Amino acid sequence: MKSKILTLTAAVLMLASCGTKKAPAVAADAPATPKELTPELAAGKSLYENNCAKCHKLFEPTKFTKEEWQPILVRMQKKAKLDDTNMASITNYIHSQL
Repeated sequence: MKSKILTLTAAVLMLASCGTKKAPAVAADAPATPKELTPELAAGKSLYENNCAKCHKLFEPTKFTKEEWQPILVRMQKKAKLDDTNMASITNYIHSQL
């Protein structure tokens, strides 16, 4: 009886070890793989991270559409006292991530 149980257990273990390996599931809210940034876009990212994070948490660029970002960026430019050049850099960075 013991030998039958041991044989059956060994067979089950062998079958289980031969099963397919599952890839880890990707969460729906996991960030996408980052896109390669040019030096100009990297500067925009830096401005975004350094200026916007002073007052609130940063949102992932993909959280909003291009149309939703536009009024947010206009409003935040005034509050952060950013010139048009810096704001264009931030806007280009965000749009490049969409």
